Amino acid sequence: MADSLVIVESPAKAKTIGKYLGSKYIVKASMGHVRDLPKSQIGVEVENDFNPKYITIRGKGSVLKELKDASKKVKKVYLAADPDREGEAIAWHLAHALELDDTQSLRVVFNEITKTAVKDAFKTPRKINMDLVNAQQARRILDRLVGYKISPILWKKVKKGLSAGRVQSVAVKIILDRENEISAFVPEEYWTITAKLAVNGSAFEAKFTQLNGAKKELTNEQEVNEILEAIRDASFQVGEVKERERQRHPSPPFTTSSLQQEAARKLGFRAAKTMSVAQQLYEGVELGKEGTVGLITYMRTDSTRISGTAQEEAKEYITEKYGDPFVPESPRQYSKKAANAQDAHEAIRPTSILRDPESMKPFMSRDQLRLYKLVWERFVASQMASAVLDTLSVDIAANNTVFRATGSKVRFPGFMKVYVEGNDDGTTEEDKYLPELHTGDVLEKQDIEPKQHFTQPPPRYTEARLVKTLEELGIGRPSTYAPTLETIQKRGYVAIEEKKFMPTELGELVIEQMEQFFPEILNVEFTANMEEDLDHVEEGSEDWVKVLAEFYESFEKRLEVAEEEMKEIEIEDEVSDEICEKCGKPLVYKLGRFGKFLACSGFPDCRNTKPIVKDIGVACPKCKEGHVVERRSKKGRVFFGCDRYPECDFVSWDKPSTKPCPSCSSLMVEKKSKQGVKLQCTSCDYSEMVEEPDEAADL
Repeated sequence: MADSLVIVESPAKAKTIGKYLGSKYIVKASMGHVRDLPKSQIGVEVENDFNPKYITIRGKGSVLKELKDASKKVKKVYLAADPDREGEAIAWHLAHALELDDTQSLRVVFNEITKTAVKDAFKTPRKINMDLVNAQQARRILDRLVGYKISPILWKKVKKGLSAGRVQSVAVKIILDRENEISAFVPEEYWTITAKLAVNGSAFEAKFTQLNGAKKELTNEQEVNEILEAIRDASFQVGEVKERERQRHPSPPFTTSSLQQEAARKLGFRAAKTMSVAQQLYEGVELGKEGTVGLITYMRTDSTRISGTAQEEAKEYITEKYGDPFVPESPRQYSKKAANAQDAHEAIRPTSILRDPESMKPFMSRDQLRLYKLVWERFVASQMASAVLDTLSVDIAANNTVFRATGSKVRFPGFMKVYVEGNDDGTTEEDKYLPELHTGDVLEKQDIEPKQHFTQPPPRYTEARLVKTLEELGIGRPSTYAPTLETIQKRGYVAIEEKKFMPTELGELVIEQMEQFFPEILNVEFTANMEEDLDHVEEGSEDWVKVLAEFYESFEKRLEVAEEEMKEIEIEDEVSDEICEKCGKPLVYKLGRFGKFLACSGFPDCRNTKPIVKDIGVACPKCKEGHVVERRSKKGRVFFGCDRYPECDFVSWDKPSTKPCPSCSSLMVEKKSKQGVKLQCTSCDYSEMVEEPDEAADL
């Protein structure tokens, strides 16, 4: 007969933990939060120390009744929500809703859902940590005040349906600022000269670097021609040869932020998808006879710390699998990357290194396996010896010019045998091998290639790059990145094109008003300092009411000024050349969540709308009658489809090419990769590169 009730957040977690604890425990799920601020009103008594008015979340009444009934039938209730601020708040709300004594030790936390970790956690239950709860309450109330106080002003002065958010608004401004940088960017011309040389039949490349003993940047064709003339009949002779050893160290195990970034780079996962799949791995996967097992540690963490037990297991595995040389002299310790990192939990790692991805393959979905493999490899590599590379730099003289060739080769792979971190630019560090060269060697000149380039504007933000920027600036916290990126898209303030964020006209309009009347909300330093204040509340060194009061004092004044001085903006509809096919009136351009669309000027009598489409000059390969046009999905993502839809349902995420496949005459589409842009046939294996990556893409 069960004498204890354990309440967790999800049914999957309940199922796993129930198996570990046995028949003396009933394990049920709260399905997340059970109480929250009401949606219909602000729900905060500002004049009464910001007292929140919590209500039962709609639809959770039956869940609470079930939990209440179960709690009355047992001697003890344990609250085992996730080990973070949100989890602590859920436990506190449950204690109030179930009328439990929250001064008792009824809170149980574990960083991994394994049999040992769970059973150990139940040996040492603790009281609910009110500092954690108050930090969560302060953030929730702060965001409620910003959203529910500013949004009505925007509705009245600008456009109905608009809303403002604290962290979200800063994220949109960062994206908008980058777009403005791109618009203002003036490209500058520069040139490179590459000499293709050979010695003893081995070819390699060298780039021009110096003229008359000084470093020389080539900025125009005239300068290039002067260099070409100088080396026309020159012999190329090896001058200084520099050899050195370089060590390359592994990256630390994953934090929430670095996992989101790397999953975006290597797997193409959106931040929300990464967190969803990671949650599944944390809560448990059915492993046949072994039962349900949590495969990774808690995935909301900013710590790179690893337990001694996990390090010892990793050492034994690496020694057995790869040999002693691959084990570092002492276990690796990684310092906190960010000054504001809380270090409350371990880094994200496998719960057992012995469960390698290959052995887990039969039990996982494709996405689960790919993310688990990433976590597993990153952790193993983080505990391995550094790689040793031999680098070679060779200066080659030709008359009064110097060309330089560089290369490297791996002497000892170390951690690179398992894993190498990606980067935001999509480039990889490839070995460039050079033949054996000695001072005085005369080289064979095979070709001289001058090439014109133009500097490129800073790149738009990908999800990985934006998450990295938010973390570096101290905006938000690891658990907030995924919902923040989802929110700014749902509200229509940004759209995604080619996996990069672009601000919409709606986003620009809102940020313009926010900058004028609520500059502190968009101020990066102000927002980062607010995050630090919330961290101090969590640590118990700051009073949460005081933090809110200090914020609200100036915020209230801003609200009054905005209410009085913000001018009403009338967004006039621009009349198009198109006529409504339903009523004959002109169609006008309307501003929607994902930019402009066409709507009938006869609204509300006629509610006809249609997207603005761009013909890309390609005949539909499916129906042969329509044309392929550029469209946007409901989430703002660009795709291509037939203009005869719904009669023809042809769609493609990749842009179709006007050029048919030379091999089979089928449709070819543009594929973008780290190597550049290539045309790929949709029917056969034919492909061809049409655009190389620009070497100056991030200058």
